[in-house]
Amino acid sequence: VHQFVIFALNRNNGTILWERVLRENRPHEGTHLDGSWASNSAITDGEHLYAYFGSNGLYCLDLQGNLLWEKDLGDMQTRMGFGEGSSPVLHGDKLVINWDHEGDSFIIALDKRSGKTVWKVARDEVTSWSTPLIVEHGGRAQVIVSATGRVRGYNLTDGKVLWESTGMTTNTIPSPVHHDGMVYVMSGFRGNALQAIRLSEARGDISGSAAIAWEYNQDTPYVPSPLLYRGNLYFLKHNRGILTALDLQSGAVIYGPQRLDIDGAYASPVGANGHIYIAGLDGTVLVLKHGDQFEVAATNQLDDRFSASPVMVGKQIFLRGERYLYCIAE
Repeated sequence: VHQFVIFALNRNNGTILWERVLRENRPHEGTHLDGSWASNSAITDGEHLYAYFGSNGLYCLDLQGNLLWEKDLGDMQTRMGFGEGSSPVLHGDKLVINWDHEGDSFIIALDKRSGKTVWKVARDEVTSWSTPLIVEHGGRAQVIVSATGRVRGYNLTDGKVLWESTGMTTNTIPSPVHHDGMVYVMSGFRGNALQAIRLSEARGDISGSAAIAWEYNQDTPYVPSPLLYRGNLYFLKHNRGILTALDLQSGAVIYGPQRLDIDGAYASPVGANGHIYIAGLDGTVLVLKHGDQFEVAATNQLDDRFSASPVMVGKQIFLRGERYLYCIAE
């Protein structure tokens, strides 16, 4: 029997403020060797905390750890029992979850205060792990979901499909990113796919149309999401330590593919204070200088293994290892 638990820690000293066991259950199927049954990320609006364990439930708590409501969405049947990993997203009063698996796939919007269903739309998709992206464009919020069959934009208000394009590769995991009316979607398992989509022209089926500003079909990521930072689009090849930087507007190569001194990566690169941070599976954390040339600012080695992405809060960096949680600060 597994316990599904959420912790609150003091950011400054790491002490546990509270912890709640939300469910005790034997998982109905396995998970990937490098994953867990808690691979989904929690999310907060600053007043409430939403802990999501996929097939083992969605839970809304206040910031003192009191359970306000919970919702069971059923049991996923993931491809080859690889497990679950897509996380919920918040916008306004709605919480959105994508549920792509080998059964009846769907996307659902819930009222964040009550957990009641606002809308639910069926999807003809197989298992994917990409977390949706919600953007405001043209006075309307839309939910963008990357997947194997189709990349789609949904109206956040009612769930109607606004546009769609031919999909990504098999096992879509990287999440979309957005800047200045452009959405960038990519995947890299058994192929390479990257599309830069103009939302101003995205209506109906945009496959092969002018709404796709440019494409790039090499060295794209399998697990890590891309980083959009100060005019550059950074991404890692497959799960390997090979980095490419492209110009956001044109798709021109700034540098790369550049081999990094890490033994592979699941974690997504993160940008802050003019630097790019990349946590490797071997415990190496690289700090690169943002810019038009590849330059390593620092290499740090920890006795751990990193699958989760670094998190920046103020002047603190949090690293979530398989053995420890680390805080690095001035």
